[in-house]
Amino acid sequence: MNDFFTQSPFWHLKIGEIHALLERVKISEEQHNDVLRLRKYNRILSIHASTAIEGNVLTPRQVQDVINGKPVLGPPKDIKEVQNAWAAYDLLEELNPYSSDDLLKAHACMTAGLVEESGAYRTCGVVVARGDGTILHQGAPYQDVPYLTVDLIDWATESSAHPLIKSSAVHFMLEHIHPFRDGNGRIGRLWQTLILSKWNPLFTWMPVETLVHNNQALYYRALQESHQGTVDCRPFIDFMIDAIENALYKYVDIATETKNGVIEAETRSIDPINDPINDPIKVVLEEIKSNPRITYDELAVLLGKSTATVKRIIKNLKQTGKIIRVGSNKTGYWEVLV
Repeated sequence: MNDFFTQSPFWHLKIGEIHALLERVKISEEQHNDVLRLRKYNRILSIHASTAIEGNVLTPRQVQDVINGKPVLGPPKDIKEVQNAWAAYDLLEELNPYSSDDLLKAHACMTAGLVEESGAYRTCGVVVARGDGTILHQGAPYQDVPYLTVDLIDWATESSAHPLIKSSAVHFMLEHIHPFRDGNGRIGRLWQTLILSKWNPLFTWMPVETLVHNNQALYYRALQESHQGTVDCRPFIDFMIDAIENALYKYVDIATETKNGVIEAETRSIDPINDPINDPIKVVLEEIKSNPRITYDELAVLLGKSTATVKRIIKNLKQTGKIIRVGSNKTGYWEVLV
């Protein structure tokens, strides 16, 4: 299998920034009072995000309760999905990302009791369609799935591409081939995390899935742009590298905000408004509504964060279509769209 993406001249810059960020993550963990609970907290957020992308309706607090063995009132299927995802992510240390057998093993764990052909390549055709029936993507012919998947694993084994590039490309191609009857998205995200975690163990706990969930429209757009006509997953790699970079920033933010206290993930509600990841987003939106001409520096003071962090939040809000800039950077103003 040949490379299935064109190179971007900006990737090496992003890779350099991510290398530097990993050092900050390492320092943040070393300075934290309760690293194990910090990691568990982020794992809970990752599992919630990855299952929510596929339509799971459990809230982050319910996901947390399921993981902690507490009774939860919710759809049995959704509860089982969370239990399976937790078990699959627990396998990360023993899985080999360059083994097709381990890919099937992970799928069996992720989909046990939920789908037909769990832990096996599909034996039927599949399509990805919108709610209105519009077909967005058709998976590879089921007869070709076993050898296409093995070829992909072989490519990843032999490729000299940087793990950030390689993991994103494998993630995309698993979505493109669609080797399983169900669970392809969850497996694609898990496998990217697995490849990254073998490169740097810190990625075992990075909430990359959370950033994908928060930017779900862009995620699906990047997938679509990458298999229009000839397959070129450069747009998807661009998206994932940005998501990975932002996930590292988020991890540092959470570690910094909780290092002098105990993470209350087991006693308080984790939700998009109250958790450390999303609370600054709410504050920024409220402040922009009340003062559309507010500056980055003013927001940084109000949030108690760096100007760089505020700029990342603003970038995220712009990319997700929640705000727009009207006029120039110097004399213009912000407009909230949600």
